[in-house]
This record gives sequence, C-alpha cells and structure tokens, in this order.
Amino acid sequence: MNYQILGGIFLGWSLGANDAANVFGTAVSSNMVSFRKATILVAIFVLLGAVISGMPGLKTLGNLTSQTLNTAFIISLAAGITVTLMSVFGIPVSVSQAVVGAIIGQGILQGQLNFSELTKVIICWIASPLSAVVISFFLYPVLAGFFRKLHLHFLIYDKLMRFFLILAGIYGAYALGANNVANVSGVFYQAKILNSYSALLIGGLSIGFGALTCSRGVMLTVGRRIIPLDVFSSFIVVLSGAIAVHIFALIGVPVSASQSVVGAVFGIGLLKGMKMVNKKTLYKILFGWFLTPLIGIVLSIVLKKCFF
Repeated sequence: MNYQILGGIFLGWSLGANDAANVFGTAVSSNMVSFRKATILVAIFVLLGAVISGMPGLKTLGNLTSQTLNTAFIISLAAGITVTLMSVFGIPVSVSQAVVGAIIGQGILQGQLNFSELTKVIICWIASPLSAVVISFFLYPVLAGFFRKLHLHFLIYDKLMRFFLILAGIYGAYALGANNVANVSGVFYQAKILNSYSALLIGGLSIGFGALTCSRGVMLTVGRRIIPLDVFSSFIVVLSGAIAVHIFALIGVPVSASQSVVGAVFGIGLLKGMKMVNKKTLYKILFGWFLTPLIGIVLSIVLKKCFF
C-alpha cells in the first residue's frame, strides 16, 4: 500500500470523530443510548453504507479535478488537518467542505477545475440543511400526533423511544457511510490508486475507527448545546438528518452530515420557539462552516508548495 493512502485514512478517522455526533449525538446526550454502544453501531453501519451505497458520491467527488498520487495525498491530509482542528474545538463541521476546499486549492495550482461538478456540489451543500429543516418541521407534528393517539404508558413510551432512537441512529450511520465515504477516498479512486471496492472499504473502516476513538466532544456539542432536546425531539432530529443525507447519497453528492443534523435541530427550534435555540453555539457552528473550506484551500496550497 502506498504511504500516501495514510492521508485518506487520517481524513476518515477525522470524519468519524466529527460526524458520529450527527447520528447518535442527540440519543447519547438524552441518556437513551450509551456512548460506547452508539460508537460501535456507528462503526458497523458506516462500513455497510460505504460498501453498499457509496459509489455514486465516489465518482462525483473524484471528478472535480484530475488527481495524481501526490495531489490525492495532499488533499486528504489538508482536509484531515482541517477537520481535526475543528474537532479539537468541538465544532461540528462539513468534511465535504474541507475536502472540496482542498481540491479547489489543488485545482488553483493546476489551473483546472470541473466547475459544473463544483456548482452541483455547492448547490447541494445549501440544499442539504434546508431540506433537513423542512423534513423535521413537518415530520415532528405528524409523528407526535401518531404517538399521542396511542396513549402509551410512560414506561412503554420510554422503551419505544429508545428503540426508535437506535433504529434512527443505525439508519443515520448507514447514510453517513454511503454519502461521506467519497470524502475519504474519492481522490484516491480518481487517481486510480484504489479500485472502487478498496476505496469504499478503506474509507468505511477509517470513518468507523474515528467514531470509536475520538467522537465524544463533538457528540455532546450537537446533542446539548444548540437546543434542549427531549427524547422525541432527539428521534426526529436523527431521523430527519439521516433522510436528508441519504437523499444526497442517492443523488451522488457528498454533503455535510453536520449541516443536515443542525438543520433538523433548527426545524425543531422553529416549532418550539427560537428563544430555545442557543444562538451563540449556532453562530459558532456557522462560522466553522464558513471557515472550513478556506482553511482547506490554504492548507492544500501550502502543503503542495512546501513539500511537493
């Protein structure tokens, strides 16, 4: 195996550490699922999602610009450093933005970028959190009305919610793997360093490892610091974010799981009253989204100039 692939593995680890929060953060913070159980489930189903459904995004991200072994390594390393820096400060960021920022940096140096594919990706970046807002805004009252009609005893309701949170988290992990594996290994696939199966397998494994080892800080940021969530709201957020991410996985555009889940939380906030939303944390996350691609571009250019 070429040592340059370690850059992709590092990026996958960073992605898992950051984005595990987006599928189980609300469940863990509401004490319905233990942190260890959540990370194990993430690792398993991220891998399944990557291997089974990750190919469309792999092709899209790989086609943004031409790749060599060195540029693929630089892109993955620059994006990995970017995401790790954000994770250290507990900011859920877009790994897709970090990767695309790094790709843009290499495209600037090479003087070539596939602007049609880049435009498609940027449009989907905007659409993914908005779609999650809409999904959670409408899904919440529909399912809330359904559960109210059941007139469940609170003990039965508690067990049922725990079960649904786990199911939603499993689905979210699958969607995360399907959508975001391209961020890890798309450039290596485009550079013909990895075949499709190897790219999906290595990407899925590295994301799962990141979730298992270093995801607690961001998981608590998503779950507790944006808006106080009851158990049912947690379920809606996880499910809505997963649906949004899966939609764009089917389209073949890697998007931010962080943006989708925060969009879902925002949809709950619209229903419950925006006074409940922790605006300071929300602004911090939005600032991270804006800063992420810029850091990716700069690091990509600096690494190329200094080491290659």
